[in-house]
Amino acid sequence: MTNASKAAPIVLGTLSLLTVLGLWEWSAAAGLAVSTVLPPPSQFMAVVAESGFRIGMGSQASPISQSLVSTFLRVFTGMGIAFAAAILTGALLSLSRVATWCISPLLYLLAPIAPIAWIPTAIVVFGISNTAAIFIVFMGVYFVLTIATLSEIRRIPPEFHTVAANLGASPFERFYRVTLPAILPGVFVLLRSNFTAAWMAVLVAEMVGLRDGLGAIIMMGRNLFNNDLILFGMVIIGVSGFVVDRVLNFISNRIVWWRV
Repeated sequence: MTNASKAAPIVLGTLSLLTVLGLWEWSAAAGLAVSTVLPPPSQFMAVVAESGFRIGMGSQASPISQSLVSTFLRVFTGMGIAFAAAILTGALLSLSRVATWCISPLLYLLAPIAPIAWIPTAIVVFGISNTAAIFIVFMGVYFVLTIATLSEIRRIPPEFHTVAANLGASPFERFYRVTLPAILPGVFVLLRSNFTAAWMAVLVAEMVGLRDGLGAIIMMGRNLFNNDLILFGMVIIGVSGFVVDRVLNFISNRIVWWRV
């Protein structure tokens, strides 16, 4: 692939983004009615900058970095626990056909449930807390990843385990040296694809009562009828989600790049 081919997506993507931003700013300069509902970036960024990029009122105002850290902590903790639990569950079920037959229907029944649907249950069980947000992320990712883990395990050629056993590998060594490397890339790719669902779930969880986080910024803007704050929150959410997706894509391509 030539350098021009590599640069083309970046250049065209940047140009399209700049075009949208230019039209957005022009609509405000022209006094179009839409600018009252969707204030341009130059306006809402200036308003937030005047407060030192602190969100809230008076002594309760907190820096935007605190909201970012809170949201990232919740979503990555939930996804990390779900990732580890899914691989462990898939590995354990692969050792027993009976267990797979008994538990698989439950997995396929719960997997389609959107993570947002777990919010009432999480609030009743854990209250409005970080634990509730982490639980929502976990429930939105765990079942899909477990199903993916089982599918990846079934894809492993039986000869791999046969050769490992003939070389004297124990069941644990076969899992650690054969099964885990074989399933990790596929499960991680699905984890990345489910990041959007987990991201939206934790944002909604923050909107229903948590006092910090990116979702809470949107709710604060709504309660104060502050479109500048709402738009700022939306931009931060979009940029943060994009950056995390790029990081996960890098890990997928460079760190767990192999496939069976």
